Amino acid sequence: MRAAFVHQATVVMKADGDLRALGAAVTLGLCGSWDHPPPCPLAPHHTRPERNGDTVSLRIIFATEPADEAVVRGRIEDALRQGSLIGPDGRTSRWEFLGAGPGELDPSEAEHARRLMDS
Repeated sequence: MRAAFVHQATVVMKADGDLRALGAAVTLGLCGSWDHPPPCPLAPHHTRPERNGDTVSLRIIFATEPADEAVVRGRIEDALRQGSLIGPDGRTSRWEFLGAGPGELDPSEAEHARRLMDS
């Protein structure tokens, strides 16, 4: 049975960088493509970026089997460590990975997490 988890990461991305590229990179790392039918095969997920100047904090909520938690976290970090992504429009977005680690699910995220677990 799937459980919900949170992974937090921090990157540096210039102000003109496309924040959507970070979520797309995570999706590529977890699903192999950002254009696939739902649900995500390994871990349904949601990435929320929050910018403060050039620093971007990411909260990735994901649902997976507890035995796959470490694999999912590793793929998220590997995707963000790549430091760039070419989007479907051909534009390259770049960032610098600063670090990542487990986070705690906020009560306000509980319903979203339930939907991910059920997908």
